[in-house]
Amino acid sequence: MRRPQAIDLQNVPRPVAAMARVYQGSVDSGWHSHRRGQLLLITDGFMTARIPSASFIIPSGYGLLIAPNVPHAVTAHGRVAMQSLYIEANDTPQVDWEPIRVIPMSALLSATISALLGEPVLYDVEGRGGHLVALILEEIASAEESPFALPMPTDKRLQKLCNDLSDTPSIDLDIDHWADRLGMSRRTMTRRFRMETGMSFSEWRRRVRMAHVMRRRAEGARLDEAAVDVGYRSLSALRKAMREVLS
Repeated sequence: MRRPQAIDLQNVPRPVAAMARVYQGSVDSGWHSHRRGQLLLITDGFMTARIPSASFIIPSGYGLLIAPNVPHAVTAHGRVAMQSLYIEANDTPQVDWEPIRVIPMSALLSATISALLGEPVLYDVEGRGGHLVALILEEIASAEESPFALPMPTDKRLQKLCNDLSDTPSIDLDIDHWADRLGMSRRTMTRRFRMETGMSFSEWRRRVRMAHVMRRRAEGARLDEAAVDVGYRSLSALRKAMREVLS
């Protein structure tokens, strides 16, 4: 008998329901939402995700925690193996759903989710399945946010800047040139960008470049090819940027 799919797991009489899936090639889910909260975990490959106010990088070994009823779209880049937990928010007060964020998948979280996937969908809440779920929820609650979010500003001019860089991350203009393009002073642009995204323009640009590097790598490109594609002139420059993003 097939294991239920996402739509089947929204009303299972258990606080957490789990499924696993493998995408053999690039797939875009399109915009959708779930009644339950979701933890979308990547066990192999690379995905990106979007909500109305931000986009996210989800490398292998990380997961995106999405609050209930939030519209989102996810894209698998190349072959991707993923696991998804659908969590009844009202029954799991230990999980903080804000902000929507990427978290690391600890060894314990990975092991307990794999074990839960071996249990019946209607697992015994007083037995092994219930114990696994309790561990899973504690691991989610204690996980720290990872630096893989790309918040979108609300200012239309800054949105255009972000969209231009997302489409063509190799654009190599400094802050003064972008400020001139947008009809802002450098000071106004940098202050407003940080106020609306929570990070500096330079940090945001590094993150979007890392997202493209990871996508190109997932699609089979060599690291040096990916570096050139996003505007880095050498592998050492790319590796330095990767350390800055991941530190």
